[in-house]
Amino acid sequence: MHAIVPPYLLRRLAATDEPHLAAAAEAARATLAAPRAYHPSPATIDLSVEGDALVVEGSPDPDRVISDAEQREVLPGRRVRREGEVASGDTAVDEAYDGLGAAFDFLWDAFDRASVDGRGGTLAATVHYGERYDNAFWNGERMVFGDGDGEVFQGFTGSITVIAHELGHGVVEDSGGLDYQGQSGALNESIADVFGALTEQHSLGQSAGEASWLIGEGIFTDAVQGSALRSMSAPGTAYDDDVLGRDPQPAHMRDYVETTEDNGGVHINSGIPNKAFHLAATALGGRAWERAGCVWYLTLTGGTLARDADFAAFAAATTATAAAEYGENSEEAEAVRTAWAAVGVTSGVTRD
Repeated sequence: MHAIVPPYLLRRLAATDEPHLAAAAEAARATLAAPRAYHPSPATIDLSVEGDALVVEGSPDPDRVISDAEQREVLPGRRVRREGEVASGDTAVDEAYDGLGAAFDFLWDAFDRASVDGRGGTLAATVHYGERYDNAFWNGERMVFGDGDGEVFQGFTGSITVIAHELGHGVVEDSGGLDYQGQSGALNESIADVFGALTEQHSLGQSAGEASWLIGEGIFTDAVQGSALRSMSAPGTAYDDDVLGRDPQPAHMRDYVETTEDNGGVHINSGIPNKAFHLAATALGGRAWERAGCVWYLTLTGGTLARDADFAAFAAATTATAAAEYGENSEEAEAVRTAWAAVGVTSGVTRD
């Protein structure tokens, strides 16, 4: 399942015997045990061409539908807010509505993409999923958000990066998909993080240099020693907590984690391509979605990326995209080449 909180972190919490975290430990165990049916959506292409031009008319509006699971693990739940309706007064409902709107605006403004499917499809979300459910996930049809246990995790709709991350999984899937295993799975997670970070930056009007590059900032309670689930600028530094342990993400291939857990380390090793994107974006400066983001998006949606692409394949593909879009010797192509070398995926510049 494409969930924001990795299983290794939930297992750490589930295993704690700290008395003051008894409820959180029980919530983590319940979250790990909860079934989550996955409903993959087939990718289709629907183009409208006039002569030699692809024509996009007007500026589309989102079609948001928010449902309330009412603390049950049943989807979709009771429909509580549709597009254009006034705020419901339920914080999670309204945060999900606003967050999906921000993600929709980002996709359209940055890439002329109308919704997850590129054709203005409904943005469906369910909130209040399960009782003290410690996660958020994309199930192939909708985004689903738990409320957290209140001791370690807070409500997941409070972070726009979480909302856009889950929506990002939908974009990856619609674009042909990346197998959720090993390096292709880590790329799947990383690209979803890229969408999360860029959506937040777009909504705040931030440049690459101004952004926090944190994923899931604000979902931990004050009891946790940490700022977020992941840091794209400094993988491995997002949290360092007595109960949750230390953020295990590597930032370089020399620290790549070989594991059979977490679908082959999809949440752990995503730190490497995350760092590569951050390096490319900050080297280019300005608004990260305009050049680095454009390269990643065009690579994802270009139709040539294999479902089982590994880091090296994605590095070659993004480098080729940058060269085709901006020129072989362009600043953009050089930034992408240097970024992948700096994290050890390709030969050349290496980290000290």
